[in-house]
Amino acid sequence: MIYAVIVVAAVLTATAWGTWLERKLAARLQTRIGPNRVGPYGLLQPPADFIKLLRKETLIPDGADRLLFQIAPPLTAFLAIAVSAFVPLAPGGGTGLDASVLLVLAFGAITVVPTWMAGWSSRNKYALLAAMRAVAQSISYEVPLVLAALVPVILAGTMDLDGIVRAQAGGRWFALWPTVPGLPAFVLFFACLLAEANRIPFDIPEAESELVAGVTTEYTGMQFGFFYLAEYVHTLVGSAVAATLFLGGWDGPFAPGLHWLVAKTVGLFVVVYWVRWTYLRLRADQLMALAWRVLVPAALGMVLLASVWVQL
Repeated sequence: MIYAVIVVAAVLTATAWGTWLERKLAARLQTRIGPNRVGPYGLLQPPADFIKLLRKETLIPDGADRLLFQIAPPLTAFLAIAVSAFVPLAPGGGTGLDASVLLVLAFGAITVVPTWMAGWSSRNKYALLAAMRAVAQSISYEVPLVLAALVPVILAGTMDLDGIVRAQAGGRWFALWPTVPGLPAFVLFFACLLAEANRIPFDIPEAESELVAGVTTEYTGMQFGFFYLAEYVHTLVGSAVAATLFLGGWDGPFAPGLHWLVAKTVGLFVVVYWVRWTYLRLRADQLMALAWRVLVPAALGMVLLASVWVQL
């Protein structure tokens, strides 16, 4: 229980200042200043935002399904945080579960369920349309995501995340040469991660110009805050999973440990928001076509190549 509390607190703390990092990064890319009023360099902006959300009134629309409407936001945040329980943070710090990769993918996939609940229960056409988009996107991109995650499983010969990291010990990271199928699988996994976390260019469920604010249109105060938190947690933990599967996790050239996982996770986290503030949003039809016509066949080819590679 103590370990769980520490991990959850660390994830939430990192997520809070991840919002500050994104704002500063976006400002830098767009020649702006970013947060600079609350605390030195705006570092106290995340706590200020949290206090502001807590003080906001919680409103429930007339005709909404009150039960589903109220449990969807915290359930979304819970499922996003739950994935962090399976990421090995240091040598010997894994869960020891033989199917931890499967559990990570399962928890990541069902986060769309409370998103659908929120859209359906809001009794708002924009929220409902956003929920339908989210379900379609999740189904489409979960297929190549799982196939890409199978590549390190095949190369390592185990579904235990800690075992996958140990198979990459000594700098033999799957995303680097000489593991041929590793790098393209990593790129594909990372692209699907953007879609799973609803990050641009794959954020059609929350297209502000079309759907106001997606499933969060009718949510106020801390209920909206839970959705906001879940998106950032999903991105942060997803970056940690990608670093574990393809970049050696806690392994590094000097003194393997937590610091290497943190450095790799932060690096991928920055790339996610670099992409977000650089590219435009895809249309819904373009997003579906990319998944089924390009990413799924490519992922199947990578799984086949990995299967042949381990026999060589």
